[in-house]
Amino acid sequence: MTATTLQLNPPRFENGKPMLIAGLRGHFTTATWMDIPAQWEKLGAYGKVPAKLRATHYGLCFNLPNGFDYLCGVEVSGIDRLPAEFSHVKIPAQRYTVFSHREHVSKLRHTMDAIRRHWPADCEAAQPSGDVPDCFERYGEGFDPRLGMGDIEIWIPIRP
Repeated sequence: MTATTLQLNPPRFENGKPMLIAGLRGHFTTATWMDIPAQWEKLGAYGKVPAKLRATHYGLCFNLPNGFDYLCGVEVSGIDRLPAEFSHVKIPAQRYTVFSHREHVSKLRHTMDAIRRHWPADCEAAQPSGDVPDCFERYGEGFDPRLGMGDIEIWIPIRP
């Protein structure tokens, strides 16, 4: 399936709460983005993350002039006992447009391409400042990492 044949469901709109996300952060380019699954595997090798709040996982995307940073992690209540290799990011309360991804996790890029082509005319993407992600992937409790399927959403901050 290509991005041109992907059927994108209409988005929903959410008021997101502030979150503290902690995990592993790496820098990627179009030539290296296929290394992201290895970063997730490395996160999984840590086992239980101290101060983890729930089963949901997040993939935070930070667009940069020379590629992008990607942080895979979980929501935590604090950073005191985190492994030294972990990074953390505070995400403020903000409004989002939320798109469901119903395909295999490896096809997220196709969904992102479809979102760019079919962006809702009545909303404007927010321009994050500081170390706030441009968007994030949310892997809910229904996501099965063995199958790479289920309960995946893309959250993009929008202007109120």
